[in-house]
Amino acid sequence: MADDKPRVEKVSIALTADMAAMVRGAVDSGEYASASEVVREALRDWKYKQQERDRKIAELKALIDEGERSSHTVWEGADAILAKARQRAGK
Repeated sequence: MADDKPRVEKVSIALTADMAAMVRGAVDSGEYASASEVVREALRDWKYKQQERDRKIAELKALIDEGERSSHTVWEGADAILAKARQRAGK
């Protein structure tokens, strides 16, 4: 039977005094059992944020592509756009 546990690798990191105090505070409060747990959760959050950023970028690229495939209009300038908007508004 294969071992389903992920391989654990020990890594040494350097933190600012403030960051180290935050980690110790999280452990001392009982919120986490160890500094390693604090760092693992921070990395999971970072990974999630990176994935969300990548998803949003892909979504924006898709919208740009869609816009480029759609019909194009000729830029008439801001004054022409404002005049059309006023006309539509009945002014």
